[in-house]
Amino acid sequence: MTEHPIPPVYDANARILILGSFPSVLSREVGFFYGNPRNRFWEVLARVKNAPCPQTTEEKKAFLLANRIALWDAAAACEIRGSADSEMKWIRPTDLTPILRTARIGRICLNGGKAAAIYEKYIRKPGMPEAVRLPSTSPANAAWSLDALTERWREALLPPDPEKEL
Repeated sequence: MTEHPIPPVYDANARILILGSFPSVLSREVGFFYGNPRNRFWEVLARVKNAPCPQTTEEKKAFLLANRIALWDAAAACEIRGSADSEMKWIRPTDLTPILRTARIGRICLNGGKAAAIYEKYIRKPGMPEAVRLPSTSPANAAWSLDALTERWREALLPPDPEKEL
Protein backbone atom coordinates (compact mmCIF):
# COMPACT_ATOMS: atom_id res chain seq x y z
CA MET A 1 0.00 0.00 0.00
CA THR A 2 1.38 3.41 -0.97
CA GLU A 3 0.53 6.17 1.49
CA HIS A 4 -0.16 9.67 0.18
CA PRO A 5 3.08 11.55 0.93
CA ILE A 6 1.92 15.14 0.38
CA PRO A 7 -0.04 17.09 2.99
CA PRO A 8 -3.07 19.07 1.85
CA VAL A 9 -2.80 22.79 1.14
CA TYR A 10 -5.53 24.89 2.76
CA ASP A 11 -6.30 27.57 5.29
CA ALA A 12 -9.43 29.11 6.81
CA ASN A 13 -9.87 31.40 3.78
CA ALA A 14 -10.25 28.58 1.23
CA ARG A 15 -13.59 28.52 -0.57
CA ILE A 16 -12.91 25.93 -3.29
CA LEU A 17 -11.44 22.48 -2.72
CA ILE A 18 -9.81 20.73 -5.68
CA LEU A 19 -9.38 16.97 -5.34
CA GLY A 20 -7.19 14.94 -7.65
CA SER A 21 -6.99 11.15 -7.47
CA PHE A 22 -3.49 10.28 -6.15
CA PRO A 23 -0.03 11.77 -6.79
CA SER A 24 1.87 10.55 -9.82
CA VAL A 25 5.33 9.03 -9.48
CA LEU A 26 6.85 12.41 -10.41
CA SER A 27 4.68 14.25 -7.88
CA ARG A 28 5.72 11.79 -5.18
CA GLU A 29 9.38 12.32 -6.14
CA VAL A 30 9.19 16.14 -6.04
CA GLY A 31 6.95 16.09 -2.96
CA PHE A 32 4.14 18.26 -4.33
CA PHE A 33 0.96 18.06 -6.36
CA TYR A 34 1.06 17.91 -10.17
CA GLY A 35 4.82 17.54 -10.37
CA ASN A 36 4.80 16.21 -13.93
CA PRO A 37 5.72 19.22 -16.09
CA ARG A 38 3.41 17.86 -18.82
CA ASN A 39 0.39 18.00 -16.49
CA ARG A 40 -1.56 21.14 -17.34
CA PHE A 41 -2.96 21.76 -13.84
CA TRP A 42 -0.81 24.75 -12.90
CA GLU A 43 -1.05 26.33 -16.35
CA VAL A 44 -4.85 25.97 -16.38
CA LEU A 45 -5.21 27.54 -12.91
CA ALA A 46 -2.88 30.40 -13.83
CA ARG A 47 -4.85 31.07 -17.01
CA VAL A 48 -8.17 30.96 -15.13
CA LYS A 49 -6.85 33.50 -12.63
CA ASN A 50 -5.01 35.61 -15.25
CA ALA A 51 -1.78 35.17 -13.31
CA PRO A 52 1.76 34.02 -14.06
CA CYS A 53 2.15 30.26 -13.80
CA PRO A 54 3.75 29.37 -10.45
CA GLN A 55 6.98 27.39 -10.76
CA THR A 56 8.31 26.43 -7.33
CA THR A 57 6.48 24.56 -4.61
CA GLU A 58 6.40 27.71 -2.48
CA GLU A 59 4.99 29.76 -5.37
CA LYS A 60 2.34 27.08 -5.97
CA LYS A 61 1.29 27.03 -2.31
CA ALA A 62 1.15 30.83 -2.21
CA PHE A 63 -0.87 30.88 -5.45
CA LEU A 64 -3.43 28.44 -4.04
CA LEU A 65 -3.83 30.26 -0.74
CA ALA A 66 -3.99 33.70 -2.39
CA ASN A 67 -6.79 32.41 -4.62
CA ARG A 68 -8.68 30.76 -1.75
CA ILE A 69 -8.15 27.27 -3.14
CA ALA A 70 -7.56 24.16 -1.05
CA LEU A 71 -5.84 21.21 -2.75
CA TRP A 72 -5.70 17.53 -1.90
CA ASP A 73 -6.44 14.12 -3.38
CA ALA A 74 -9.38 11.76 -2.99
CA ALA A 75 -7.22 8.74 -2.12
CA ALA A 76 -5.17 8.72 1.09
CA ALA A 77 -3.54 5.42 0.14
CA CYS A 78 -3.79 2.75 -2.53
CA GLU A 79 -1.97 0.00 -4.32
CA ILE A 80 -0.56 1.52 -7.50
CA ARG A 81 2.08 0.71 -10.09
CA GLY A 82 3.32 3.76 -11.93
CA SER A 83 1.05 6.79 -12.20
CA ALA A 84 -2.04 5.72 -14.14
CA ASP A 85 -5.35 6.10 -12.34
CA SER A 86 -6.40 2.80 -13.93
CA GLU A 87 -3.70 1.10 -11.83
CA MET A 88 -5.20 2.26 -8.50
CA LYS A 89 -6.50 -0.62 -6.34
CA TRP A 90 -7.41 -1.10 -2.69
CA ILE A 91 -8.19 2.57 -2.26
CA ARG A 92 -8.40 4.14 1.18
CA PRO A 93 -10.24 7.46 0.83
CA THR A 94 -9.11 10.77 2.22
CA ASP A 95 -10.87 12.22 5.26
CA LEU A 96 -11.90 15.74 4.29
CA THR A 97 -13.06 16.61 7.81
CA PRO A 98 -10.01 18.77 8.71
CA ILE A 99 -10.47 20.94 5.62
CA LEU A 100 -14.25 21.17 5.88
CA ARG A 101 -14.04 22.12 9.57
CA THR A 102 -11.39 24.78 8.96
CA ALA A 103 -12.55 26.44 5.74
CA ARG A 104 -15.93 27.47 4.38
CA ILE A 105 -15.71 25.37 1.22
CA GLY A 106 -18.50 26.27 -1.19
CA ARG A 107 -17.57 23.93 -4.02
CA ILE A 108 -15.49 20.81 -4.50
CA CYS A 109 -13.87 20.41 -7.93
CA LEU A 110 -12.89 16.89 -8.94
CA ASN A 111 -9.92 16.70 -11.31
CA GLY A 112 -10.87 13.83 -13.62
CA GLY A 113 -12.95 10.70 -13.63
CA LYS A 114 -11.02 8.70 -11.04
CA ALA A 115 -11.15 11.53 -8.48
CA ALA A 116 -14.90 11.80 -9.14
CA ALA A 117 -15.42 8.04 -8.79
CA ILE A 118 -13.52 7.88 -5.49
CA TYR A 119 -15.37 10.92 -4.19
CA GLU A 120 -18.79 9.53 -5.13
CA LYS A 121 -18.13 6.02 -3.83
CA TYR A 122 -16.31 6.76 -0.57
CA ILE A 123 -16.36 10.41 0.45
CA ARG A 124 -19.56 12.22 -0.50
CA LYS A 125 -22.08 12.58 2.29
CA PRO A 126 -25.35 14.52 2.59
CA GLY A 127 -24.81 18.19 3.36
CA MET A 128 -21.38 18.40 1.74
CA PRO A 129 -20.68 21.28 -0.66
CA GLU A 130 -21.58 20.99 -4.34
CA ALA A 131 -19.13 18.78 -6.25
CA VAL A 132 -18.25 19.38 -9.90
CA ARG A 133 -16.47 16.81 -12.05
CA LEU A 134 -13.93 18.48 -14.32
CA PRO A 135 -11.90 17.08 -17.20
CA SER A 136 -8.52 15.84 -16.06
CA THR A 137 -5.51 18.08 -16.55
CA SER A 138 -3.35 14.97 -17.04
CA PRO A 139 -1.26 14.71 -20.20
CA ALA A 140 -3.10 11.41 -20.78
CA ASN A 141 -6.27 13.43 -21.42
CA ALA A 142 -5.27 14.52 -24.92
CA ALA A 143 -8.93 14.88 -25.99
CA TRP A 144 -9.05 18.26 -24.20
CA SER A 145 -7.00 21.14 -25.56
CA LEU A 146 -5.45 23.62 -23.16
CA ASP A 147 -7.99 26.26 -24.23
CA ALA A 148 -10.97 23.93 -23.73
CA LEU A 149 -9.66 22.79 -20.32
CA THR A 150 -9.13 26.39 -19.25
CA GLU A 151 -12.65 27.39 -20.25
CA ARG A 152 -14.31 24.45 -18.46
CA TRP A 153 -12.20 24.97 -15.32
CA ARG A 154 -12.96 28.72 -15.44
CA GLU A 155 -16.70 27.96 -15.34
CA ALA A 156 -16.23 25.85 -12.22
CA LEU A 157 -13.70 28.01 -10.36
CA LEU A 158 -15.11 31.48 -10.87
CA PRO A 159 -18.41 32.42 -9.24
CA PRO A 160 -21.18 33.15 -11.75
CA ASP A 161 -21.73 36.51 -10.05
CA PRO A 162 -18.41 38.30 -9.37
CA GLU A 163 -20.05 40.10 -6.43
CA LYS A 164 -20.63 36.78 -4.69
CA GLU A 165 -18.03 34.32 -3.53
CA LEU A 166 -18.54 30.60 -3.38
